[in-house]
Amino acid sequence: MKFNEGAQLDTSQVQDNRGAGGGGGFGGGGFGGGGFGGGGMGIPIGKAGGGLGLIVVLILVGIQLFGGKFGGGNASGSPIPSSLSQAADQNGGAVGSGSLAEECRTGADANTKDPCAVVAFINSTQNYWADEFQRSGSQYQDATTVFYTGQTATGCGTGSAGMGPFYCPADQRVYIDLSFWDTLKNQFGTSGGTFAEGYVLAHEYGHHVQNLLGTESKASDGSTGPTSNSVRLELQADCYAGAWAKNATTVPGEDGQILISDITQDDINAALDTASKIGDDYIQSKLGGGSVDPSQFTHGTSAQREKWFNAGYTSGQPASCDTFSTDNLG
Repeated sequence: MKFNEGAQLDTSQVQDNRGAGGGGGFGGGGFGGGGFGGGGMGIPIGKAGGGLGLIVVLILVGIQLFGGKFGGGNASGSPIPSSLSQAADQNGGAVGSGSLAEECRTGADANTKDPCAVVAFINSTQNYWADEFQRSGSQYQDATTVFYTGQTATGCGTGSAGMGPFYCPADQRVYIDLSFWDTLKNQFGTSGGTFAEGYVLAHEYGHHVQNLLGTESKASDGSTGPTSNSVRLELQADCYAGAWAKNATTVPGEDGQILISDITQDDINAALDTASKIGDDYIQSKLGGGSVDPSQFTHGTSAQREKWFNAGYTSGQPASCDTFSTDNLG
């Protein structure tokens, strides 16, 4: 894939806290058992089944992936105070978005620097959804993405690099430690590639869309299993990512120039490969070394995640992503 070299990047959509260090815990639920307390969007892979062996392996791997349930409360289920939800803005020593603005000016920078590619994907995804919301007579609200290193304070509790990227509904932000891309390749065995990163980010912004539409609050019941609301939320976010991917080469940046000039079938295959490597069955059997327990599914199988990304990509329409009205999730 290629970014349009002349397109201007908007780094105001990113808060760069790399090197700032992390805040202390907020009393949220432990990460090893499935993330923060309360409802929200993170992946509770520690709950993915396979017994203690899986949990131990996942702690060693140090990862929880894409979306899931962690959310806006502490261990007792009480809302997190607003002063804590603002803590991510107060980390001393942050690199700062100003430095990122100097590094990431145009699509040419996105073609050569990974943080700038992430900025470009964020711009593309959010501009896509702004247009979709406008078409339906609504207004999209931007969500800031926070780059951090190691640990970070969030409106949902303390986030860590071991969780992978996640969306926090309480502060409407996406959080990512950029070392995650190496983890995907080295620990999960994905083929990697720049566009696979775009899929990951588009999936997280799919959770933001669910939050704006009220889907997340209605469906977050903590259920597990192959037809649970948890699985339906995740598959819908995959489908939303596919719809964005189909339209990505038509989405302009703030200056009106198209951000992504070329996407190949190899790029789509890389996204599908990533989707398959974070399916519940793959994680339980390949990473956990145990048997597959569908009753503990929270994100869908590898085949389901590929199917729903493809559903969005084939149609190019978010309307094709209704995972809640079908008995055939794949």
